[in-house]
Amino acid sequence: MLHYLLSAPRPTKRLITVMYDAIVIPLAIYASLALRHGEFIININDKLILTVITTTILSLVVFTRTGLYRAVIRYMATKAFGTLAIGITISALILGTSSFITQANLPRSSIIIYWFTAFALLGSPRLFIRNIVSQLNSASKEAVVIYGAGNQGIALMNALSNSETYRPIAFIDDNHKKQGSVIQGLKVHNQNELTGLNESHALNKVLLALGNTSTSKRKQIIESISGNNFEILTTPAVQDIVSGKAKIEEVKEVEIEDLLGRDCVSPNKLLLGNNIKDKVVLVTGAGGSIGSELCRQIIKQQPTKIILFELNEFSLYSIEQELNTFCENHKECFTQIISILGSVQKQNRLETIFKTFKVQTIYHAAAYKHVPMVEHNVVEGVRNNVFGTWYCAEAAIKADVERFVLISTDKAVRPTNVMGASKRVAELVLQALSERQSDTLFSMVRFGNVLGSSGSVVPLFRQQIKAGGPITVTHPDIIRYFMTIPEASQLVIQAGAMGKGGDVFVLDMGEPVKIVSLAQKMIRLSGLTEKDDLNTNGDIEIKFTGLRPGEKLYEELLIGDNVEGSDHPRIMTANEVHLTWPETHNLLNKLDKACHEFKVENVINLLLEAPAAFTRESKNPDWVLNQTIKNGA
Repeated sequence: MLHYLLSAPRPTKRLITVMYDAIVIPLAIYASLALRHGEFIININDKLILTVITTTILSLVVFTRTGLYRAVIRYMATKAFGTLAIGITISALILGTSSFITQANLPRSSIIIYWFTAFALLGSPRLFIRNIVSQLNSASKEAVVIYGAGNQGIALMNALSNSETYRPIAFIDDNHKKQGSVIQGLKVHNQNELTGLNESHALNKVLLALGNTSTSKRKQIIESISGNNFEILTTPAVQDIVSGKAKIEEVKEVEIEDLLGRDCVSPNKLLLGNNIKDKVVLVTGAGGSIGSELCRQIIKQQPTKIILFELNEFSLYSIEQELNTFCENHKECFTQIISILGSVQKQNRLETIFKTFKVQTIYHAAAYKHVPMVEHNVVEGVRNNVFGTWYCAEAAIKADVERFVLISTDKAVRPTNVMGASKRVAELVLQALSERQSDTLFSMVRFGNVLGSSGSVVPLFRQQIKAGGPITVTHPDIIRYFMTIPEASQLVIQAGAMGKGGDVFVLDMGEPVKIVSLAQKMIRLSGLTEKDDLNTNGDIEIKFTGLRPGEKLYEELLIGDNVEGSDHPRIMTANEVHLTWPETHNLLNKLDKACHEFKVENVINLLLEAPAAFTRESKNPDWVLNQTIKNGA
């Protein structure tokens, strides 16, 4: 019977409720008179019958108008019972009025008794069904603990009360004043009690509701929990909830940034807008990981035009749509968005675009950056990274572009791979061009890996964990610097604004991270255990595959020790050896000839001869060269 009621269509449920109320209201009137007179049998006459019928019909109309029948019984709360109380109060007034009109002459005290009797008879079944349904639902829900008993934690608990997935059973909070208290039926525990809660409720998930807690504090909390085999989920950021971009109940996996990131340094607004506000800005590689985030940051600074230059059609379309949506949602955005398909290897087209739109600032993010891919495709890697930068720079000079900022990499420092060497040569080109002329200010910004970029280990590890493992790590001792894409992009913009010509800026990447430790943390964040010799029953194995072609155990940010600070605490300037323009031009001509003739070995030798501190560790990884050698053999 209960199953039928719960699964019945909404109109059927409403009809059953109305029929029940139609029966109960006369019973409540009868009960009130019986209690008033102290007799089970009372005198029923035509006037009383008319009063009862009138009261019943009008009460049902009132209940309908007040929205009582719109409330879903299983979700009824204080507000719904308040509506019921108002409806019964009006019903009691109707009873008194109709009794007076029909001259039934009901005792005034019976009307008061009727209010209590009707509330009990009408409200009790509703409350009973609500509790039964709540218990049934709770049994099928997964028990979770909410970390954070602040406003966001309470909001999350309220949101999950109607959830079909999770059942909050307790709060965890490090505030000693809150510990031991009860908030809306849930006790606040300290973190040390997590194990006990796990044993009593079979917990395996902790939901973080930390509000605006600093990154360092979040990191501390997450690391303290992750060792207990709990899967850790988090709620959206407060600003996203307030803006309507996300709902409080939309829990998701903890971002790895919470474990690796640092507390952000507030950007210098003057530096952010210096090269952008009211200017025409162009971004090459606008659809890439860094390029797209640069576009997001740039449009916030209100340029007159932002030109998205990208080779990949879908990537260009995606960032164009995102920026258009941003402008639609922000009335203060009047930036014209121009999307242009094209390659940075076509100087004439670049020059035409720069002159046509009177470009003032260029952020050059177009590059091939995947180390093994460039190792296997040497000529195209050099063409895109070296000559693409050169052609862009020459076009910028001819078009009187004010500033040109190259997005470089830590792999350009004492490179052991073609990708890093090509980026270092690109830096040399801009340094030489900066000495050749002074109208266009060239600068380069060098930083390490960014979290979540295409080809990054973080999305790869997450995918491997979901597939049941193993997680593949190239070497147990490999380390990398990491930075979030938004932080890197903001620092790039600020560094570019400080450039005086030929500057090499180096971003403070914080402490390097051991990749195997990163993999282990991600396993623990998923509520799983590492499978190894000491724990053969673990969930996810970490497998070491060996260093890939051109891969280093560690990356550096500086070639030498000649480094100075800047106006920003996380931006440094490096003074490094570079070539004159005639020397650079001679190198470029030789590289161009070797690439044109597809002589891979000559290309590599020229990179080795350049002042790029390039050392070759892998032997002939280029696919075409390898096959040529095999065919010759």
